[in-house]
Amino acid sequence: MTSAETVARTILAGFDKHFALFREITQAAKQRWLRGDLAAAGDAVRERLDMYDERVREAVAVLDRELAPDQRTEALFAEVKREYIGLLYEHKQPECAETFYNSVTTRLLSRRYHANRTIFSRPAIATEHIEGTRPVYVSYYPKSIDLEGTFRRVLAGLDLGRPFQDLDRDVGYMLRAIGEHFPRGFTISPNFQVQVLVSPFYRGRAAYVVGRVLNGEAIVPFVVPLLLDARGEVYVDAMLLEAKDTGRLFSLARHYFMVDMEVPSSTVAFLSTVVPSRSRAELYTLVGLQKQGKTLLFRDLVHHLAHSSDSFVVAPGTRGMVMLVFTLPSFPFVFKVIRDRFEPPKETDREAVKERYRMVKRHDRAGRMIDSLEFVDLALPRARMSEELVAEIQRLAQLSVEVGDSEVLFKHVYVERRLTPLDLAVSAADEARLEHAIAEYGDAIKELARANIFPGDMLLKNFGVTRYGRVLFYDYDEIVPLTDCRFRSLPKDDDGMGAEPSFMVEPNDVFPEQFPLFLLPPGPPRQIFLRLHPDLADPRAWSAIQSRLREGRASREDDTLPYPRRMSFGERYGGSAPESLRRS
Repeated sequence: MTSAETVARTILAGFDKHFALFREITQAAKQRWLRGDLAAAGDAVRERLDMYDERVREAVAVLDRELAPDQRTEALFAEVKREYIGLLYEHKQPECAETFYNSVTTRLLSRRYHANRTIFSRPAIATEHIEGTRPVYVSYYPKSIDLEGTFRRVLAGLDLGRPFQDLDRDVGYMLRAIGEHFPRGFTISPNFQVQVLVSPFYRGRAAYVVGRVLNGEAIVPFVVPLLLDARGEVYVDAMLLEAKDTGRLFSLARHYFMVDMEVPSSTVAFLSTVVPSRSRAELYTLVGLQKQGKTLLFRDLVHHLAHSSDSFVVAPGTRGMVMLVFTLPSFPFVFKVIRDRFEPPKETDREAVKERYRMVKRHDRAGRMIDSLEFVDLALPRARMSEELVAEIQRLAQLSVEVGDSEVLFKHVYVERRLTPLDLAVSAADEARLEHAIAEYGDAIKELARANIFPGDMLLKNFGVTRYGRVLFYDYDEIVPLTDCRFRSLPKDDDGMGAEPSFMVEPNDVFPEQFPLFLLPPGPPRQIFLRLHPDLADPRAWSAIQSRLREGRASREDDTLPYPRRMSFGERYGGSAPESLRRS
C-alpha cells in the first residue's frame, strides 16, 4: 500500500517542478524585453498559464497508478495532509504549494470528500518572514531630501545589460517629478529610506522598477517605467507617484507581469503597500500566480459571507442573452453563469463561449478587457440568495446549477470585478462625465482593435466603468480576431436603416458606418461619439489597423502603455524621450 508520506512527496515534487519551470520562463523575460520581442513575450505568458494544469495532470496520473480507488479515502488524505504540512516547514512557497495540493487532491477524490480535513481550506503555514537566498528588496538611506545620488544608485544597480541613454537627464527628470508631487517639500524622519524590489516587472514594451519611500509613518509608493530606444539603450519614460496611476498599472485588464520571485509572499507583501487598493488575491494573480489568486479570492468570499448578511441578487444592468449575472452588493465582484439557451440573434453555444473566455485569458487584454477567474463546483448558501435570483437560476441555468435546500452548487461560474455598466453610467452622467465616458468608450474599442480584438457586440451594456472612470469590455461571447473580419462600406443605394440588407452579407462582414446608429442613443451620446471618434465609423480606418496587424507592425507601433501620455517625460518636460508611443 502506498504510504501517506509517499503521496505527499509526490504532490510536492509536482509543485516544485511547476515552480522551477515558472521561474525559468519568468527569468527569461529580461532577454525578451532587451530584444523587444513582444511576440515571444506573449507566447511566454500563454505557456506559463498552461503549465500549472499540465503539472497537476502529471501528479494525478502518477497517483492514479499508485493508488487504487479503494485507497482514496478521507482517512488517508487527512494523513497525507499532515505529512505535507511537515514537508512545507522550510519551503519558500508554502502557500502556493498548498494550493497545488488542493488542485491534485480534488481531482483524485469525489466532491463529497472535499472537507477541511483533506484540503487546505485555510493556510497551514505562515508566510511572514520567509527569507530567500537573496533579499526581496534593497534599502537605500539618503542623508537628505536630495535623492539624486540615491536614484542614480537605484538605476545603475539594476544590471539590465544595456547602458542608459542619458542617466543624468533621467535622474534629473525623476527629481523634478518628485518636486512637483511635493510642491511644499517635506521633512525627513530618522527612518527615511528608499526601498526598491530587486527584480523589475516586465510587461510589453516596458520594464518597471517598483519601490517605496519610508519617512516616519508615511509610505510613498513609486514606479519607474523603463523603455528602450532604437539603439537598444535604456531611458526612464516616467515616474508614477499617484495612486490612480499605479492602480492603472497594476490592472488585471492586462497581461500578467513577469517578475522573478523566489518568495512570492514577500513580493506580494511589498506590493500591498505600493497598491493598497488591490487585494492579495489580485496581487498574486497580477504576478502570474493566478491559481493562488483564485484560492485567496475564494477564502475572501467565505470570510465575507461569515461577516455579512446581505443577499446575492441579479446584477444591475441590462440582462444578457448568454450569461446570467448576479452579485453580492457588499462584495465587489460579479458571478457569471452560462445560460442553458441563448436568445436570438445569438448563434453561439456553451463550448464556444468557454473558448472565448479562454482566449481572453491568454490574449493581450490591452488594458481594456476585464480578467475572469473560472470556478467549478462553487457552493454558496441558499439562504443568502434572493428569491428573484433563485427563480432566474431555475429558469435560465439548470444545466450549470443545482439548487438544494441549504446550498446552491454552481458547476461552472466566472468571477469578475464588478463595474458600473456603461449604459447606466451614460444615462446618469452630467455633460462632463458623458464626454469622458464616450471618449473612453471609443478609446477602448480602438485599443482592443490594435491588440487584434474585435468585440463583436459593442453595445454600451457590454462595457463597464471602473472606479477611476476607465471603460473596460466584459462581454466575450462574440469576440473574434480583428484580422478575421471584413470591413465594408454600405452600398450607396442602401442607407443601413432597413431591418435586412438589400445586398449579400457574409458572417464576417462588418459595416462601421452603422456603428453610431446602432450603438448609441440619439442626442448627445451619438453626437459626442461622432465628434471624438469619427474614424470608428470609417471602414478605411479599421482596414488600416488590419494591415498593420497582418504586416507585423502593430506590435511595435500600437503598443499601449498603462499610463497617460502626459506622464511621459518626453511630453512633460519637452521632448527628452527619443520616441513617442500611444498611451492609455
